[in-house]
Amino acid sequence: MNTELSRIDTEQRNPLTVRIDTLSTLEMASLINSEDHHCAEAVQKVLPEIARSIDLIYEQIRSGGRLFYCGAGTSGRLGVLDAAECPPTYGVDPGLVVALIAGGPGALLKAVEHAEDNVELGAQDLIAHQFSKKDALVGIAASGRTPYVIGAMDYARSLGAPVMALVCCRDSVMSRHADVTMAPLPGPEVITGSSRMKSGTCQKLVLNMLSTCVMIKLGKVYGNLMVDLKATNEKLVHRAISIVRQAADVEEAAARQALEQCGYSCKTAILMLLLGVGAGEAEAILASADGRIAQAVRQAREGGKS
Repeated sequence: MNTELSRIDTEQRNPLTVRIDTLSTLEMASLINSEDHHCAEAVQKVLPEIARSIDLIYEQIRSGGRLFYCGAGTSGRLGVLDAAECPPTYGVDPGLVVALIAGGPGALLKAVEHAEDNVELGAQDLIAHQFSKKDALVGIAASGRTPYVIGAMDYARSLGAPVMALVCCRDSVMSRHADVTMAPLPGPEVITGSSRMKSGTCQKLVLNMLSTCVMIKLGKVYGNLMVDLKATNEKLVHRAISIVRQAADVEEAAARQALEQCGYSCKTAILMLLLGVGAGEAEAILASADGRIAQAVRQAREGGKS
């Protein structure tokens, strides 16, 4: 095990931080910040693999499938975070993006010892969620070697589902179990082995891209506005009003009135204002355009010309 770990990028000692324990507080923070700059550069180098993964996930979801994240420890928690943000941000069903973490929900707050070493558990968790070949799986592990994740990846591949790996080291074990490997390499951690730092930041950046780009392709965004959010609290109600105002170029009162007439559906309210139609007609037009506002507006205006 020690020999294997010594070869993994995330376990290497960072020569620039060997004296970090002797620095002032400001110097410590400055050094960490300097190292964090490598994260965006590392992600940039694997954009082709990220784009390919986005397209694979989109095709599965468009055909009725789901996106699964699978990880342990920090990697698992980052997957849970990204999955949990999708329903309120994009108005999707909570079951569309599913996150599995070794040890189950309890592992979010407290490490569950040895759970990540159980290769059978990964497959069992997918089976419990009725994972099928229609779905897509992203295995997440900075070290690229977590047995729990590999077990899930192998089960998914056995069904014919697309499998992607998100790791932070080269030539990883997980890369041999994936159709696509995204491997941003930010270099040795500030604190040796603490992959919650630069590696975790890289993983968060990539996960943001995966879910955001898939949702854009699914029509959850109009321009750069998140038009499918759920207005479930006061902050989100105000955000919905702001989104409708900007999308339809109207005053706050008009945006609020339209939203009240359609149950606070931003998409419907925007179409009502852009096309001058009622809520029911706007909903029908939207449905005919597969929920895409730009397409709905184009179809409606082209139909009006004929």
